[in-house]
Amino acid sequence: MSLQPGSGGLTTAQAAESLLKSGPNALPASRPLSAARLLLDVVSEPMFLLLVACGIIYLLLGDRNEALMLLGFVCLVMGTTFFQRRRTQRSLHALGDLSCPRALVIRDGKQERIAGRDLVPGDLVLLAEGDRVPADIELLNASNLTADESMLTGESMPVAKHGRSDTGDTGDSPACLVYSGTLITQGTASGLVVATGPDSALGRIGASLASMGSELTPIQLETRRVVSHVAIGGLCLAAGLALAYWWLRGDALQGLLAGLTLAMAILPEELPVILTLFLGLGAWRLGRESILARSIPAIELLGATTLLCVDKTGTLTANRMDVARLWSEQSAHDCQRSPAAALPEELHGLLEYGVLASHRRAFDPMESAIVETGARLLAHTEHLHADWQLIDDYPLSRQMLAMSRVWRSPDHGAFLVAAKGAPEAIIDLCHLPPARAASIAAQVLAMANDGLRVIGVASATFAASPLPDNQHVFDFQFLGLLGLHDPLRPEVPDAVAQCHAAGIRVVMITGDHPATALAIAQQAGVAGIASGLMSGVELTALDDAALQARLVDTDVFCRIAPEQKLRLVQAFRSRGEIVAMTGDGVNDAPALKAANIGVAMGARGTDVAREAAALVLLNDDFSSLLLAVQHGRRLFANLRKAIVFIVAVHVPIVGLSIVPVLLGWPLLLMPVHILFLQMVIDPACSIVFEAEPIEADAMVSKPRRPDMHLFDREILVRGLLQGAGLLAMLLAFHVCVRSMDYSDAVARTTTFLSLVASNLGLIYVNRQWTEPSWKRGLKSNRAFAWIGLAASLLLLLVLGVATIRELFAFALPDMLLLLPCALVAALSIVWFECVKWVLPTWRWLRGARLRT
Repeated sequence: MSLQPGSGGLTTAQAAESLLKSGPNALPASRPLSAARLLLDVVSEPMFLLLVACGIIYLLLGDRNEALMLLGFVCLVMGTTFFQRRRTQRSLHALGDLSCPRALVIRDGKQERIAGRDLVPGDLVLLAEGDRVPADIELLNASNLTADESMLTGESMPVAKHGRSDTGDTGDSPACLVYSGTLITQGTASGLVVATGPDSALGRIGASLASMGSELTPIQLETRRVVSHVAIGGLCLAAGLALAYWWLRGDALQGLLAGLTLAMAILPEELPVILTLFLGLGAWRLGRESILARSIPAIELLGATTLLCVDKTGTLTANRMDVARLWSEQSAHDCQRSPAAALPEELHGLLEYGVLASHRRAFDPMESAIVETGARLLAHTEHLHADWQLIDDYPLSRQMLAMSRVWRSPDHGAFLVAAKGAPEAIIDLCHLPPARAASIAAQVLAMANDGLRVIGVASATFAASPLPDNQHVFDFQFLGLLGLHDPLRPEVPDAVAQCHAAGIRVVMITGDHPATALAIAQQAGVAGIASGLMSGVELTALDDAALQARLVDTDVFCRIAPEQKLRLVQAFRSRGEIVAMTGDGVNDAPALKAANIGVAMGARGTDVAREAAALVLLNDDFSSLLLAVQHGRRLFANLRKAIVFIVAVHVPIVGLSIVPVLLGWPLLLMPVHILFLQMVIDPACSIVFEAEPIEADAMVSKPRRPDMHLFDREILVRGLLQGAGLLAMLLAFHVCVRSMDYSDAVARTTTFLSLVASNLGLIYVNRQWTEPSWKRGLKSNRAFAWIGLAASLLLLLVLGVATIRELFAFALPDMLLLLPCALVAALSIVWFECVKWVLPTWRWLRGARLRT
């Protein structure tokens, strides 16, 4: 399928038809684990191996029904675990779809950004510096284009490329082709897709694209240590209990069964499950909010963020540029106050050359605004030049913050040069005398104080080829200034205020003029009247010690070069800040990597920036960054709640497994009881706590310390106190029932009923720690209501079906005994609430005593 340069690209219908024929533009990647592999992983877990061992012992004891019941419950719990893992895998698979590279194409005559996998042969693609080439593309037009092809050739030097229409080369010339997976390092281009997916050069050599990393997070490493230590200690304790039972009662098989039951009670197998599910679903929830988590470890750090480094354009502002004012030394025009007024003749040249200095197919919002304003205000004049031919251009560089484009007119022999850029760079190009330069600089300051982004424009002529290597060779004439307005996003001031309330400092880093930067920062609430401001020139002059001193009260950094962002990030981190930084350009990648959490702009950012970042804001919205912090705080807080529940719930289970052996009672808990409890514990600690909404005061408190552990003293003390209190109540209740001459089966039944009901109360209380439990109710977390209902129905099934009741070694209790069971559950909730409120109070009193 061939298209001519300048065509409107494919239509949506043509693209859909081609996609059906050619398939998605994707290379064969690692597939998600199959259902059989997931099931095998679940079956091979220590908990289920212990359960199988218990089933074998029951068979050796001749209790065939108990063995079958145990294995039946094993299948049920395995099904629950399997479902949770499938859900996590699907969440991460959905994230993989979001993280697919995107491409800017022309379809139906309009620019449209689509997922790279939806590209088809014949698509007209626009490329710019920093883009990862999404498919093999034949270039039609190219401007100063170079590509890094090292991933294919091994050569580190960028390769110059040109368009077919620029030179007349055939399409199969390597100089007219860019290849899938390579990187555009300079310039812009447009071209036609000629090969996708496995048919591309990358596909033919069998390379695979990098996917989201699977590295272990600090939390996961900490959890592994805890689980291994507890497991080793638990197995030793279980072995000791089995030997003690054998020695006291002379029954080795029953002793082994008691030991295995204790091992099941101690083993914290829920911890790895909840971490995987919390982090996976956390990334999925962020994806639903148009925030792509490319690095899972970033999610757990979000809650500890103390500093947000944000750029101005597109993050704080709407990234929707309008030309607000035109100024020359002869005239001025305000486009906002007089939108319908005719442009004064003296300003026609200024706008004409501003348009000529911009790309015709503009990627940048600023250039789009200039081109659109020119089309509107210069319509029906001789100042729009669709028939002029672009000869060459001089791109913006670190050394020269201005760009020039060289044109040939049909009726001019000489080349015509249009330049635009930072006013000081244009003044430098024009070699203006000091007095005139100072007058222009004063006007720049006045426009910048009004919050405008100011661009200088100049023109020149050049007699003959070859063109010089440096823009300074041209004899430029200063034409005037363009003032562009990028309005502040309406939600930004409130979002910044929320950051400050949450103890998060916000600083703005921009390449704009100091006055423009300060004006926008003050409108956004980033800077106050007394806030400090630092320019890139000042930053260069400061040593590290002086910079550290200035960072304390400086909130606005202007005229900052990309490489200086890296130094600022490193300086903030050396002060102990947890830094989240936004960026969108190729040169932002080192700073994004250096930040604790690099945040790339998804809509306007380059592929290089997105690949270097941990998070990608798909809608370039500052409030999305605040939302990401909220998710990070909610995730970490809910993880701690789940761990308190796990610690607390295991204490009575372990106690009820050990105490009867030591006191000579019949066994209270058997493997089938542990399995039943697992059916409550696993969904509770993963699904219920993960879905719990953020605490009311979470965003008005300081960020957590980055070195704060999941398993710190507060968590362990809270869980152990809650669990120990519940164990004491259950043992006292069990003794009371036994003293009333009820059978051991009835005592076991009522104790187990009280344990299950109290576990539900434990979930209910630990869902929130800052308010009484009853204030939140059940509507905010329907998963808890469903689990409570399911546990109640299962208990009714166990008690109501005689065969199952016998397998549980239960007996129907008197109705009068159900009331004390409910009383134990109610008292346990009171105890849990007391622990919840007494611990923070004690901690506050202890801190106050230390302060005095």
